[in-house]
Amino acid sequence: MTAAPSLALEKAERRFSPRCPIHVPLDVIALRSGVPEDLPGRCTDLSESGVGAMVAGELSAGQQVAVELRLPNVGVPVRARAVVRHQGRLHYGFEFVVLAADQREMIRYWTRRLASPPVELDSAKGKPVLEESTPIFAQSGPRIRLGRRWFNLLLAFMLLLAALGWWQWQRSWKELEAEASPAKDAPLRVSPQTMEMRIVSKVEPAYPEEARRAGKQGLAVLDAVIAPDGTVERLRPVSGDDLLVKAAEAAVRSWKFEPYQSSGRAVEVETTIAVEFRLN
Repeated sequence: MTAAPSLALEKAERRFSPRCPIHVPLDVIALRSGVPEDLPGRCTDLSESGVGAMVAGELSAGQQVAVELRLPNVGVPVRARAVVRHQGRLHYGFEFVVLAADQREMIRYWTRRLASPPVELDSAKGKPVLEESTPIFAQSGPRIRLGRRWFNLLLAFMLLLAALGWWQWQRSWKELEAEASPAKDAPLRVSPQTMEMRIVSKVEPAYPEEARRAGKQGLAVLDAVIAPDGTVERLRPVSGDDLLVKAAEAAVRSWKFEPYQSSGRAVEVETTIAVEFRLN
């Protein structure tokens, strides 16, 4: 028996922000031997620091993943890197590792909205029914109108932030819907396994001395665009420690692949490359 699950549970219980129940679809992207795997699930609770969910797949405490969920009435998804802090019978607790400011504002708005009790309306007068303990200043009409005005301004500001966040994140992870078709001018998406078999020249990355002294290890995941001639055209970090990611980028830029052909001609392709750093 190991103490890892109990330690993870203790960490999960020390929350700095309250979680509110919410039931929306959730997608988890995990790495299996360097290969991204999509796991469907359902969100059960949400806070600024993390999310609880039922996930149709096996994950381990301490594993780094990417999560995506859609909040009600918001047109763009919340996408964040997270780490598994609690696990038990397909129920997992995820702590956000990297969360954009605009996405944090969206979550903050929804957790506060979910935490607020519904207002009961008087059917005869069409006005809120106030409890006896409600302060008298809360009954003034002008204050209610002022709150509604600020709510509309906040909602417009959040939608603007959400649009900016979507622009920043739209290429961070591949689209999860299987039926989505790639754009005509976009590179052809090819699986990591297929491109790994087409490597003709590969340079192993140098382990950063600073990362070695700090005991850092794990996977550095990159999105790569391979040119028609098989050279690495562009790289974009997806996940991993910054020092390890930089070392992986420096090595992968010199890799050479066998040109990928589609309809009888070499084409530009996009794939995912995972480089593992392990301390001896």
